[in-house]
Amino acid sequence: MNSIGNLFKITLYGESHQQAIGVIIDGVKPGTFIDETRIKNELTQRRPGKVGTKPRIEKDEFVITSGVFEGKATGSPIHIMIPNMNTQSKDYDHLLSQPRPGHADFVSAKKYSGFHDHRGGGRFSGRLTAPIVAAGSIAKMMLPMTFSHELIQVGICKNPSDFDAYLNDIKAQGDSVGGVIEITVQGVPVGLGEPMFNKLDAAITHMLMSMPAVKLVSFGDALDMIESKGSEFNDTLLNEDGLTKTNHSGGVVGGISNGNDIKVKVFIKPTSSIQKQQDTYSFDRKTTDALTVGGRHDVCIARRAGIVVENAVAIVLADMFLLNKMYD
Repeated sequence: MNSIGNLFKITLYGESHQQAIGVIIDGVKPGTFIDETRIKNELTQRRPGKVGTKPRIEKDEFVITSGVFEGKATGSPIHIMIPNMNTQSKDYDHLLSQPRPGHADFVSAKKYSGFHDHRGGGRFSGRLTAPIVAAGSIAKMMLPMTFSHELIQVGICKNPSDFDAYLNDIKAQGDSVGGVIEITVQGVPVGLGEPMFNKLDAAITHMLMSMPAVKLVSFGDALDMIESKGSEFNDTLLNEDGLTKTNHSGGVVGGISNGNDIKVKVFIKPTSSIQKQQDTYSFDRKTTDALTVGGRHDVCIARRAGIVVENAVAIVLADMFLLNKMYD
């Protein structure tokens, strides 16, 4: 499906090398100030530029064609279009007969009977995260919350000051690595989340696992405390506002926000497209054969995915925030 959300709903369209990609956002409160500078700044965070990111640089010059008048949301669906202006489609033609290991080339060709747009990964490209960033930035404009993210690990390196040197070494090997991003949301009220099947942590996980390259989502200290006892993992309640002594649960209990900071860790897998030669099946030669991918790809996509996963969480929280108004 191409849409997600209930009261705050987004619909994505486009492919990596089509004329444009974009998003339709429904449910923005009328009168919300739509800060186009903020949208631009957050899209800039997603663009390449740091060590380990790809050389394809899109300007991401978006156009808002509806839903905004005189700088304010009208209450109608907001449409944001982002043109694709820097494509090299020929780099992907050989992948029709020899799909990349770890990529969606094979499954997309089978699912869509060969009618898919394979260029740049098509619908499965990280390029489609640009409209997610745009939609999430608008979601934040509705919310009384503060969002941040931090890249805490790339490959085996956990010291941010060493990331550049480490990724230069990986690039020299023609390989790629993944990374771990931690998202923090402050100012979340108690009560967001709708059990049983629309729990806050379940909805956030659903959204995050829908992002390209995300393979693991955990809340609070879950992964670090797998061997802990209940007496160690439980968060002691300190006051009537829900403040807890620790935040091992990551701000969500029973699928409902408890008033503490929401803490989410996301693992972004290593980029599938690497310069190092790999073996994969060739449909032309009917055998496993060597593949050289070529093209322009990230050594560590996690380096610029922080704003993507942060804004993906914002989209879910905007929806949950509106749903919670039913209880007021």
